[in-house]
Amino acid sequence: MRGGWWNSRAFDLAQFAAFVALLLWAVLRGADSMAYNWQWYRVPRHLWRVVDGEVIWGPLLKGLVVTVQISLWATALALAIGLATALLRLSTSYSGRYLSIAYIELIRNTPLLVQLYVFYFILAPILGLPRFWTGVIALAAFEGAFAAEIIRAGILSIGQGQWDAASALGLSRGRSYRLVVLPQAFRIMLPPLAGVLVSLIKHSAIVSVIAVFDLTNEARNIISDTFMSFEIWFTVAAIYLAITVSLSMGIGVLERRLAVGR
Repeated sequence: MRGGWWNSRAFDLAQFAAFVALLLWAVLRGADSMAYNWQWYRVPRHLWRVVDGEVIWGPLLKGLVVTVQISLWATALALAIGLATALLRLSTSYSGRYLSIAYIELIRNTPLLVQLYVFYFILAPILGLPRFWTGVIALAAFEGAFAAEIIRAGILSIGQGQWDAASALGLSRGRSYRLVVLPQAFRIMLPPLAGVLVSLIKHSAIVSVIAVFDLTNEARNIISDTFMSFEIWFTVAAIYLAITVSLSMGIGVLERRLAVGR
């Protein structure tokens, strides 16, 4: 029977609340078994402080700024790399197709940490890249491979009739992509690309291994000084969650508006 109480929103919320309560109980029980001393009152000073009426940002917010900068630059580069790779794979050039396939398979089938070390220890000294840009380029190269396949699938989803119509209007292949195909494919590509962007933000934490002072690295430094492991990591997780959920909600609103516009 459909429409029972087990299918209601209230029951879903009750299940979610029960799961959260169980998770909190497990964390508190584990902390008690370790005789952990909770010090939540010390967390705000690592976010911001007010000294003589002036707001001073703490290390966590400074690290958050670096994380956002890395994510924005890496997102822009990843989308550019993904678009260029997708177009190469769809081109009539044999070398372009095989080069794009080799890049996608190499990046998608090797760990991000290994790629970051290759960039940092091999390519960065040769090119003279600072740690910040090494992390940005490594993230962009990794996520760009996944974005390339999403963009390629979106382009292939556009029917041949659209290409024929663009050709009948006298549009070149480049203008056909720009004016006809990509605007339509964007609606299809948006949900999976949103997943790539969310993954990029979460993966940005890995740049802490090359001493980039992002949110994760700042958290590790605070923990080494204060031993507030639970409080700091929960705070960092909440910050990442707020960013990714906000991004997902914003993209969801954009997706609905595009659907209405269609």
